[in-house]
Amino acid sequence: MLVRQLELEPAQVCSPDIDETPRSGETPRIYAARMAHEKALAGAALHPGRNILAADTTVAVGKRILPPADDEALARHCLNLLSGRRHNVYSSVTLLDEEGRARHRLVKTAVKFKRLSTSELDAYIANGEWEGKAGGYAIQGLASSFVTHINGSYSAVVGLPLFETRALLEAVGVHVLAPSH
Repeated sequence: MLVRQLELEPAQVCSPDIDETPRSGETPRIYAARMAHEKALAGAALHPGRNILAADTTVAVGKRILPPADDEALARHCLNLLSGRRHNVYSSVTLLDEEGRARHRLVKTAVKFKRLSTSELDAYIANGEWEGKAGGYAIQGLASSFVTHINGSYSAVVGLPLFETRALLEAVGVHVLAPSH
């Protein structure tokens, strides 16, 4: 869990049950921001009066939002779209403070993949690392060997922009990387 890299231990981690279907004409940037906000609102409904941190990571080729891969065919389709191309990863984080005020940050990171051979694609699919991952890949795993270039935040591509998350938390008085007493 990335937030632990800030030396924080969340009181609770949950995956809110929200509709994650993109709206007609919704851009990847707007979609990622909306998803993070809706996840935060769902968390606040379950835990009122607490700081709620929520995030969403969206992989896009142009204006096309690539969904989390839930089967091999979709993973293969996404990876074929990414092969040899540059794509954008939008990572949005929303913090609802104890009074319900929302703070948001969104990070855009450009990632370029090498052209994937059939054998590379088959091996990655067989590994199963793609399961449930936006765009069908996890940059922190085997897919890192496909990346020829990244411009932006690595932690955002993994799933949580740590620099921006730290700034949001500190804005509400949650100090991270503080010395233990």
